[in-house]
Amino acid sequence: MRGGSVENIPHGPVHLWCGDNNEPNFENMGNFYSAARDPIFFAHHSNIDRFWSIWKTLGGKRQDLQNPEWLDASFIFYNEKSQPVRVRVRDCLDTKTLGYVYQDVDLPWLQTRPTPRRAQRSSTVANNNILPFGIGPAMAATNPGSSSSRVRPAKIEFPITLKSAVSVEVKRQKKSRSKKEKEDEEEILVIYGIGFDPNQAIKFDVFINDEDDKEIRPDNTEFAGSFVNVPHKHGHKKKVKTGLRLGITELLQDLEADNDDSVIVTLIPRLGAGLFSIDGIKIVFDK
Repeated sequence: MRGGSVENIPHGPVHLWCGDNNEPNFENMGNFYSAARDPIFFAHHSNIDRFWSIWKTLGGKRQDLQNPEWLDASFIFYNEKSQPVRVRVRDCLDTKTLGYVYQDVDLPWLQTRPTPRRAQRSSTVANNNILPFGIGPAMAATNPGSSSSRVRPAKIEFPITLKSAVSVEVKRQKKSRSKKEKEDEEEILVIYGIGFDPNQAIKFDVFINDEDDKEIRPDNTEFAGSFVNVPHKHGHKKKVKTGLRLGITELLQDLEADNDDSVIVTLIPRLGAGLFSIDGIKIVFDK
């Protein structure tokens, strides 16, 4: 599962896709308050839990989050006697302790990685196909005073309100890392200070280009992940701020960009354009 957590992808989009955009608040699946009225809600959430259970069996450093604040977070439910019961996250991480396991079935998708767009680029251009994602070149400009023919994004001053597709050059702290270094530390794209009204449906996609690309187009890029907010009706009108962290180590390998000093990050609003802001973008490394 390259990219962000399952909370964003595929959890959030399925809620929005199954919600009715003819309803004022994307009822039923498209809003927290009404989602459980749709029977597909339970199948969807069971499948998300199944994904997480499978992911933890794939080796490496895959495990449940170890943050004590998260592990000790609790929720109040009511038992069969209508009595309140407090349940902590740490008590729900192993399905066996809850009395069930998922059926053991073939998982052919585990061995099927997406084909890098770089490999598809020549055939796309040759066949003059319609570009994917439905957009043309993102905001770009040649560096003034430079003899290089490279095209670079126009200078973006954060914070920004994302109304249309924009591209930003983001510096990398390390490059040309060994296999062991990549196993020890994941390279992570951090989009921080995402500010929005939690009552609004929000979705934007994140793509990464090789810094040597002459033009920042959707056909010479790799999909990194998405940010999704499923509307949650609150009594207050306060905006919230959060962030998005996307693992990009494998993605940069697919782009053959391991030796690049920077990458071009393209943000494309899909839902709620102009309704959210972003404070900045950076790359960090995390064990």
